[in-house]
Amino acid sequence: MESICGANCENCGYGKNNNCKGCKATGGCPFGRQCFIAKYILTGGKESYEAFKKQLIDEINNINIEGMPKISDLTALNGSFVNLSYPMPNGENVKLLIDNDTYLGTQVECEFNTEDNIRCFGVVANMDFILISEYGPNGDNPELIIYKKR
Repeated sequence: MESICGANCENCGYGKNNNCKGCKATGGCPFGRQCFIAKYILTGGKESYEAFKKQLIDEINNINIEGMPKISDLTALNGSFVNLSYPMPNGENVKLLIDNDTYLGTQVECEFNTEDNIRCFGVVANMDFILISEYGPNGDNPELIIYKKR
């Protein structure tokens, strides 16, 4: 399997388990939906995509969330890996992402972690929004920190 953006398709358990043919073979639709990263690269080129990604990283770092270290890179991720269910004030749990979409994201450990309390920040973004959450091991007890339209 080959990707348009350079992502290592061999690391994607979702694709392996769902007979994914890869981004190049599907014209930028590896999970049955148009990947915004592939579309960006096919339209504007790899350099334009890298400039977009740098701008996105700068936007995320400028949010300045206490305890969240600065991020230096974002990786292409399938939505099924990062689509956590967040508790809402009305008691319902809500997923905000689409499992078959592709996002840019990363995970960083909270700077205030102790031996007894390990928390991580999850960052997920695309052309339209930035989502930052905090959660425990294996995505336990997720808390939505920010969902910001771009």
